[in-house]
Amino acid sequence: MPAILRALASILDPRPWLHVLRLVHFYNYSHVSQVRRARIGPGVKLAPNVSLRSGERIEIGARAHVGAYCSLWAGETSRIVIGEDALLGPEVYITASNYETAPGRPVMTQPHIDADVVIGRDVWLGARVIVLAGVTIGDGCVVGAGSVVTRSLPPGSIAVGAPARVVGQRG
Repeated sequence: MPAILRALASILDPRPWLHVLRLVHFYNYSHVSQVRRARIGPGVKLAPNVSLRSGERIEIGARAHVGAYCSLWAGETSRIVIGEDALLGPEVYITASNYETAPGRPVMTQPHIDADVVIGRDVWLGARVIVLAGVTIGDGCVVGAGSVVTRSLPPGSIAVGAPARVVGQRG
């Protein structure tokens, strides 16, 4: 088959065009419709590829910045609250829901653990930080890149690691 016919067949193949529709649907599902449901303060900057789930249970304070590829997943009953002037670096993942781990049951059939996540004012979460259900990060905290926050952090602390541990105080 000559190259021109292969190119034409490729352009006319409906599968890529259907995939584009799937991508548009997913973007609407994970960003556009969820952002409409969230309570977002004035001056908030959301990267265009932020993913939200249960947007009606997400609150983002004024002037906060949510970086590229961040995921904010509220639970079935739990909320995510992000304070004013918070800064979330790229690929931060915050979840207010988790699974229990009882032996002898598949993970997908385990009961959910839903617990609010509260990120205080003036908090900086570095790139690829993970924050798990039930955590409160106090005002003014800094969490180093790649950290996994499994327990609450006191205000003004600097925490790093997996699991995140306080290593200093800000200021």
